[in-house]
Amino acid sequence: MQFIDQARITVRAGRGGDGIMAFRREKYVPAGGPSGGDGGNGGNVVLEADGNLQTLLDFKYKRLFPAPDGRRGGPNRCTGASGKDLIIKVPCGTEVRHLYTGILLGDLTRSEDLLVVAFGGRGGLGNAHYLSNRNRAPEKFTEGRDGEEWFLQLELKLLAEVGIIGLPNAGKSTLISVLSAARPKIADYPFTTLVPNLGVVRRPSGDGTVFADIPGLIAGAAQGAGLGHDFLRHIERTRLLIHVLDGGAEDPVEDLLVVEKELVAYGHDLVERPRLLVLNKQELLDEQHQDQLVDALQAASGRSLILISAAMGLGLEGLLAQVWKELGV
Repeated sequence: MQFIDQARITVRAGRGGDGIMAFRREKYVPAGGPSGGDGGNGGNVVLEADGNLQTLLDFKYKRLFPAPDGRRGGPNRCTGASGKDLIIKVPCGTEVRHLYTGILLGDLTRSEDLLVVAFGGRGGLGNAHYLSNRNRAPEKFTEGRDGEEWFLQLELKLLAEVGIIGLPNAGKSTLISVLSAARPKIADYPFTTLVPNLGVVRRPSGDGTVFADIPGLIAGAAQGAGLGHDFLRHIERTRLLIHVLDGGAEDPVEDLLVVEKELVAYGHDLVERPRLLVLNKQELLDEQHQDQLVDALQAASGRSLILISAAMGLGLEGLLAQVWKELGV
C-alpha cells in the first residue's frame, strides 16, 4: 500500500433548498392564505477519524467532496428535506489546515473524533412566513443560501509514543523488526526505508506501545534535503526518541552532531524531547575502540550511551527497560 501523508482537498457543503410561493386551495376554504413551505438545509461536510486507516491515499485520486443540497419546500407548509451530512473518513492523527492561510482547523487524534469543516447553507423561507395583518396574501419567498466551500490541507502525523531516528543505514529498521512484529524492508544500503514503519512493542503490563521507524535523516533535512523534511513531522507527537548511531560508521560523533543539528533546525521542541542515545552494531567494535567511542559520544552529547546489536539481539532488554522507565511504565 502506498503511504501518503499529505493531501489537498476541496470540501463543498450543500446548498439550502428554496422556499416556495403557494396558497391553500380547498373546498369550502375560499381564502386559505399562504402555505408555501421552507427549503431544507444543505448538508455539512464532516471529517471523522478512523482507526482502521493508516494513510491519506484515498485523497490522491479524489479531491472534491460535495455534500448533498437541501430540497425545495412544498405546499401546505411542508419543509423540504435537508441534505445528509457527508462523512469523510481520515486516519487518526490527521491535522486539518486551511490551504492558503495555514490556520489549524482541527486535529483528529482519537478514533471517531468529528470535525465539521463546511456548514451547509440555510434553507429559504416560503411565503407563509410573510403573512401579516397588512399583507394577507404575500407573494414573497426566499432562495436557499449556498453552502461553505473551503480548500483544505490534510497532514498525517503518526500517533507513536516512541520514535526511532538516525542517519541512513544505522539499523533503525532492524531494531524495530526485532522489537516488534513489524517487517520493514531491510538492506545494506542507505534509504532502504522510504516511508515510516510502525510496530507495537509489548509492555511489561501486557498492553502495547507504538514505535515509529522514521526514514534516515541527512544534513539539511530540516530544510528539505533527502527525505527528512517529509517525515520529521511524524515524530512531533512522540513522547520519547531513540537516536540510533551506526557503530561501524567512519565518525559516529559527527553523525550524532548532524542529527542533533537537524532537530534544532526543525524546531517543534524536538531537541528538548526525552531521548535515548543508542550505539548499534556493537559486534563490529573491538573492546578498546568501543571504550574510546563510548567516552567520545557521551562527552559530545552529555547523555549516557546504550550499547546494542539489533542484528545479534544484544542489549535489547536493557534498552527496553530504559524505554519503559522514561515512559513511566
